[in-house]
Amino acid sequence: MTDRIKEFRERREKLNAKILKRGNVNVKRFFGVDTAAYREGALDAKTKELLGLAASTVLRCDDCITYHLIRCAEEGVTDAEMDETMTVALVVGGSITIPHLRRAYDLWDELHQEK
Repeated sequence: MTDRIKEFRERREKLNAKILKRGNVNVKRFFGVDTAAYREGALDAKTKELLGLAASTVLRCDDCITYHLIRCAEEGVTDAEMDETMTVALVVGGSITIPHLRRAYDLWDELHQEK
């Protein structure tokens, strides 16, 4: 695991714990819905992660893009599947998403260097 990915995971886990420690029931429920949405169902987890990646790219959320790229790598997404997903995101989101695509491809390459 690269330092950047390790740091992202540690920071995300630490901040999520900080939020959940406050005991806000609505936040806990939302986190639960988020977790449940990505479980296997009519769509497999890999497809759901690709959907999350496309949506996160369109919304231009680098933390979400990073999270979904990590999960996509864990789910065995191929380069071709990633390319098609990012093409859809670019078409839907427009040229404003290009900086996010650049960072996504950079991280994707980093994730594959680990293997």
